[in-house]
Order: sequence, then structure tokens, then C-alpha cells
Amino acid sequence: MNNLSLRITAFALLATTLFSCKKNDDSGGGNGTATIRFSNRAASQPLVLNTQSYTNIQGASLTFTKFNYYISNIRLINTSGGSFAEDYSYHLVQQEDPSSCQFNIANVPAGTYSSISFMIGVDSTHNVSGAQTGALDPGNGMFWSWNTGYIMAKMEGTSPQSTATDNSFIFHIGGFSGANSGVRNIVLTFPTPLIISKDKASIAYLHADALAWFNPNVIDLATLHFLMSVNADSKKIADNYANMFAADSVKN
Repeated sequence: MNNLSLRITAFALLATTLFSCKKNDDSGGGNGTATIRFSNRAASQPLVLNTQSYTNIQGASLTFTKFNYYISNIRLINTSGGSFAEDYSYHLVQQEDPSSCQFNIANVPAGTYSSISFMIGVDSTHNVSGAQTGALDPGNGMFWSWNTGYIMAKMEGTSPQSTATDNSFIFHIGGFSGANSGVRNIVLTFPTPLIISKDKASIAYLHADALAWFNPNVIDLATLHFLMSVNADSKKIADNYANMFAADSVKN
């Protein structure tokens, strides 16, 4: 092959490579949006406050009146081992407010994400940062004024098995440091990959099971129905609720 033929062949290969790279950048580059949608359940049933009763693993009948928890420090993990962390990642999910059960994570780099990690609760830095706004506003009722720090998760309701005079049960789980901390780190694998592409939104559907609060560490309402402190019992409940989450599906 003469020099002219070699130069033509090289130019053709270079042009093909450049075209291919440009095509991939157009289809896979840029940033998109990930929508995270939580649904709260009691086992396989939708969680309905105030009017519907459920039975936990101990056979106790429960009617829930409040179910709140903080989701923070969200990170999406891609299939190549990298990850994307949401900026200022603090969300308060409240069953009484359906709009709080869904939020968008903007500017996610285009790619294929296999799992999500997050914290249930609020990290130590923001527990000692003074008055804050948004999801961390103390006015949301998730902050202990008498014992500085956030309530990581809150459950209230009634049960015939509760020995309180009004048959109530109240569990406010806090603590951001030490052996009895209520903070837990969660990692969930998506059933199918979450694909983020430029200027498009993909949805990850997750759920939380309120009945998981009562096992495998047995929480017997006949002996424990009120908890607003950080101790060995609150740790047991936090260990339980670390298992309440699951990833249901993805919509790309």
C-alpha cells in the first residue's frame, strides 16, 4: 500500500472514531433527574393512618396515627463502581403528607445506576448546627428541644395490647452518636438498573414497612409502649427499622 493510500485509510479510521464518540456523547452525556418515591406499608398492605388496623408478628392489633422518618445523605451507585451524592440531602417523609413521599434529585450524571444508599436519620454535623430550615426546621416536630438533636424516626398509634391508659404507643427514636444511636445506613439494590439520561427523569420506587419496627428484636406493647429517650430499647427499634426498606421497581 502506497503512502497516499495509508493516509486515506488513517483519515477514514479517525473520522469514524470521532463520529462514534460524538454520537455516544449526544445519547449518553449530560445530566438528568432521578425521582425517588417512597410508599409506606404494613406488610403487604398500604399504610392508612387513623382508620385501619394491622397485625404485627406478635399478634398485636395496631392503628397508626403518625409515621415519619428522615432520609438523608442519598448516593446513587452506578454499575461501574462510581457514585453520585445529592447535594444537601435531607428529606422528611411523613405519611400524613403524601407530597413528602416523593422528591427529585437533580443534575445526576447520565449513566446506569444499580443501587441506592442513604441514611435513615440526620448526621451528627447537622444535629449540632443550630436552627435550620426546610426538612430540618425544628417546627416540623422532629427535634428534641430538651435534648438537642433530631428525632430520626417517629411512630405513634393505638393498640389494645398497649398498657397505656389510652392504649397508645409512642416511639420517637433519636440519638446521633454513641452505641445507642438511632442513625442507620441503608443500601438497596434496584431490581433493574436506574438509567439516567440527559434532560429526562427516571423513577425509583421504594417502600418502608412500618411493621418491621416490632421484629426481629421483639417489641412487646404490653411492656414497652412509650419511648422518647436514647437507650438500649431505642437501639433495638433502630436495628429493626434498618430492615424496613426495599426497592420495588424502576421506571426509566
